[in-house]
Amino acid sequence: MFDQVEGQVRSSVEWLRLLVEALGALVIAAGVVVVVVALLRQLLTRRDSSFVPIRLAFARYLTLALELQLAADILSTSVAPTWERIGKLAAIAVIRTALNYFLGKELKDEQASEAPALKREPGQAGRA
Repeated sequence: MFDQVEGQVRSSVEWLRLLVEALGALVIAAGVVVVVVALLRQLLTRRDSSFVPIRLAFARYLTLALELQLAADILSTSVAPTWERIGKLAAIAVIRTALNYFLGKELKDEQASEAPALKREPGQAGRA
């Protein structure tokens, strides 16, 4: 009976992992759609504008996707925690955490540099 329950738990966690990975991919796809629409809108309306707001929007999608992918990796390791899988998870977690940290840092830096420009151009603040 214990083996049957363990098998059901493993199966459920694998399905959850797959769902979380799919959500991460969907978040990236949604970010790409948002970026393409914003780029087209910008190219059709104003050519001399900065791409920073578009980059910031895409970075937010990537940050969320990285968190979801890390969660999927944690789920995957929780099902069958061998030392090899734990080592791979640790390496992936370090890499993704570093990417997320630097992406977040870049977001903050870009937002800080954009804030004075938006204050100087009050009519430009509402446009994306």
